[in-house]
Amino acid sequence: MPSGRVHNLINIAVYSAVAAAGLAATTQKLILITPAQAASFTLAYAAGTFLLSPDLDLAEGKVDSKRHWGLLGVLWVPYGMVFSHRGLSHTWLLGPLTRLAYVGLILLMVFGLLHYFWPALGLPRLPQPINVKFVLPVVLGYYVSQWLHLIADGVRPDHGMKRSGKHFKKLQGRGRRLAKWK
Repeated sequence: MPSGRVHNLINIAVYSAVAAAGLAATTQKLILITPAQAASFTLAYAAGTFLLSPDLDLAEGKVDSKRHWGLLGVLWVPYGMVFSHRGLSHTWLLGPLTRLAYVGLILLMVFGLLHYFWPALGLPRLPQPINVKFVLPVVLGYYVSQWLHLIADGVRPDHGMKRSGKHFKKLQGRGRRLAKWK
């Protein structure tokens, strides 16, 4: 399995190719990508690569994504305690959602505390209306960054939580040895 830095390099390389292809296609008027859409995709992709990596399920240890949070990296330790490494957090659809839900829960708690201690303090509101032209690049940027990580780890989308490669076979062997002891 690649290290965190190798995962980041893979994502940077793929982003470079995607950005170059998008720029070329837009220049040739094959597709229309607005600067706002490009920025939304880029920011979501960067967040998924550097801040919200699937390896945050190892947050009790030294994980690149946790280090990128700086002092706030400690907030990811409970996430690492709840999710086992390469478990639900390494699935194609739910895994990325678990990290977004976790960030949402932390923000909800922070805003709840702020509102409790300073009731007059206004809470931020989402801009209205939120349209597909904004949401789609954000979702694509975030999920593509997550999926590249899973592909590099050998997690196949067509078999749910099954894994491909040596790591999965090694785990299967351990399971058989444990079954003999029962």
